[in-house]
Amino acid sequence: MGSTTLIDKRGKRGPAPAGGDTPPEGEEPVVLYEKRKQVYPKLVSGPFRTLKWALLILTLGVYYALPWFRWDRGVGLPDQAVLADFEGGKFYFFFLEIWPQEVYYITGLLILAAIGLFLVTAVFGRVWCGYFCPQTVWTDLFIVVERFFEGDRNARMMRDRAPMSVDKLWRKGAKHAVWLLVAFLTGGAFILYWHDAPTVAESFFTGQAPATAYAFAAVLTATTYALAGTMREQVCTYMCPWPRIQGALVDKNTMAVTYRSDRGEPRGPHKKNESWEGRGDCVDCQQCVVVCPMGIDIRNGAQLECIQCALCIDACDAVMKKVGRPKGLIAYDTDDNVALRSVGEKERAFRPIRARTTLYLVVFLLTAGLMVFGLSTRTSLEFSALKDRSLPFVQLSTGEIRNTYALKLVNKQRDARTFSLSIEGISGATMEVIGESDLAAHGLHIEPNAVESYRVLVTAPADSLKSGGADIRIVLTDAEGARVSAATRFSGPEN
Repeated sequence: MGSTTLIDKRGKRGPAPAGGDTPPEGEEPVVLYEKRKQVYPKLVSGPFRTLKWALLILTLGVYYALPWFRWDRGVGLPDQAVLADFEGGKFYFFFLEIWPQEVYYITGLLILAAIGLFLVTAVFGRVWCGYFCPQTVWTDLFIVVERFFEGDRNARMMRDRAPMSVDKLWRKGAKHAVWLLVAFLTGGAFILYWHDAPTVAESFFTGQAPATAYAFAAVLTATTYALAGTMREQVCTYMCPWPRIQGALVDKNTMAVTYRSDRGEPRGPHKKNESWEGRGDCVDCQQCVVVCPMGIDIRNGAQLECIQCALCIDACDAVMKKVGRPKGLIAYDTDDNVALRSVGEKERAFRPIRARTTLYLVVFLLTAGLMVFGLSTRTSLEFSALKDRSLPFVQLSTGEIRNTYALKLVNKQRDARTFSLSIEGISGATMEVIGESDLAAHGLHIEPNAVESYRVLVTAPADSLKSGGADIRIVLTDAEGARVSAATRFSGPEN
């Protein structure tokens, strides 16, 4: 058990006396684990709130609607625009088709997302958290539902303090029912990205969908309901690692939501027609606090809990307008400029190009360039030739040497292809494809968007080999004369 910390009437802290948990008379114990205080964010209007509404509609619209968009890829291929087709072993994103062996493109996208997030955070703070993070978006949506059934901040607070009644019961019940519906739609939309959307949507309600569809829908429903409905700000404060990481990404030149203490202090209530001389513009109205979805006071400076949603800017600007003071007491600003103004110096122009942002930008552009280069130069056919897992070679009764190879062909085109097979690097060699009776007449055939494997026997005269074998190339040539080859080794006896 940990030690108990005490605080006396003078505010002096110290350990509890040995011999028991009861503090001496006149001293009160400090509670080390405080119960969560429910946050009741107040509805506010303004440009940043309008921007958040627009982005909420846009992001949720994309998430729910994207699986239903169609994209014609030809006969036999799925026509869903965005699909992670595990059964077919491919990932489709509009015109892009990513094969399993090209998973490095997915890795590249994740790297781009991470570096892009680093760059944006270093320049403008936690823009992702305030506007685009799924936790923020769905929490906003859940608060809309809560506000619809229970009213705004004051009404919700009064209803929670009031005893249970029929009115309270039906409002709470309806709110949670809609929350569960939204959470289910969220989990249901997620599984549409892994199966053909119309097919799985129909089979889901008839009990014929894959078991994984029901499992993932249930998990996403439960987590969305819990995280956006009941946990909310606790997710950002205690579960998400990003608040800790972003502390290493921002600096005094980051443009972030800031309380301009150089202008606001000393704060205090202000009466009409009272002079503003000798005081700050902050009237201590607490509006920036009551609109905050995290329940913090932006005037206390940079805090781990702050998601930079900028709703406090809307609230403060509305108050400044009412009391006849300039807007922008809370605004996007840099810590450096606040410090300069507080000592009477001239503020500096915002500098988005700094050492760290330049580094992030260079890494981002290099990664993006490599991905674009890889996508633009990718071939429509992949071919590999590996020695079969058997004896290195077999010497026939005629004295000839035989090796066995496993050929793998990946046709990424939407048309079937046929290839003739030849060998380079060894004279007098013959080839035989196991299972193909007439290779010269028919060639190797591969269907569109398919993978084919063949076992090939290569036989060569012993006198055409150097000691130990030779380096060879197995060559495929199609009807148009396009060639692709794979290098391998032909093994033979040591002479």
